[in-house]
Amino acid sequence: MNYRRLGKTGLKVSELSYGSWVTFSFQVGLDEAVNIMELAYENGVNFFDNAEAYASGESEIIMGKALKKLGWSRDSFIISSKVFWGGEKPTQRGLSHKHVVDACHAALKRLQLDYLDLYFCHRPDPETPIEETVRAMHTLVMQGKICYWGTSEWSAKEIKEAYKISKDLNLTPPSMEQPQYNMFEREKMETEYSELFKNEKMGTTIWSPLASGLLTGKYINGMPVNTRINLKNYKFIKDSFESEEYKVRHQKVEELYKLAQKLDIPLPNLALGWCLKNEDVSTVILGASKTEQLSQNLNTLNYMDTINEEVMGEVEKILQN
Repeated sequence: MNYRRLGKTGLKVSELSYGSWVTFSFQVGLDEAVNIMELAYENGVNFFDNAEAYASGESEIIMGKALKKLGWSRDSFIISSKVFWGGEKPTQRGLSHKHVVDACHAALKRLQLDYLDLYFCHRPDPETPIEETVRAMHTLVMQGKICYWGTSEWSAKEIKEAYKISKDLNLTPPSMEQPQYNMFEREKMETEYSELFKNEKMGTTIWSPLASGLLTGKYINGMPVNTRINLKNYKFIKDSFESEEYKVRHQKVEELYKLAQKLDIPLPNLALGWCLKNEDVSTVILGASKTEQLSQNLNTLNYMDTINEEVMGEVEKILQN
């Protein structure tokens, strides 16, 4: 495992990390969660991603119990949570100072931790002034409840405003953004955030590197029954896969699959390695629901030398996006 600085902070995150969005929310129990986290940790993964919205907090409860069972030294791993969707009541949603603080305390209780390493604003909140959110995050940093804070799926304009407010008012600035990034979702990472990478050295913890499983190649011959796409809670993924845009992507996946076969690299590893080639990526969040899948994903690091400039060029010819 290699480690990269999280933006301009001194924190070193593993190039590949683990996220509990789907797996701990609906697909695995505590025993399997322990096995998955143990496998990741033994292979050098030091960052585990979570959020208050994942299964209404149940994902954090499972991770907290798993951490207790595993008994790792607290200074050897990184845990995140995200704030935005905490409940149905007006005070349980958004990025108001109250909810940012309440959600942090609730996450710490579920995870059975004294502090969070990373704390993300899960989405922008148009109803709350960014200054209010920045002040809330600064307060939590000063109290020792969080080490670093960041955003997820914010626009470059919104993030720039957060940086400016932080500088003008001498408050703790954001350190990282968590955007979707894969072969089909590239605009934010490669275009919109370019100034933020250059001027602020912003870190990134990218999610959905396999485009909700599309870039594994498992949907080439249809929709397997035992995949997340058929889960009730993920109907939105199935709907997107049945769109016209998906049909175009499906054709490109077939071409990518052929390229991967020619290179003797499994398609998921090619797709993950492609993400890692972007130097603005601090870590790629994996979401495997089985230890076998996670082992294969972690094996990506053994293919990085093969995924050279020539291969990246061949991928670009297929994507044309």
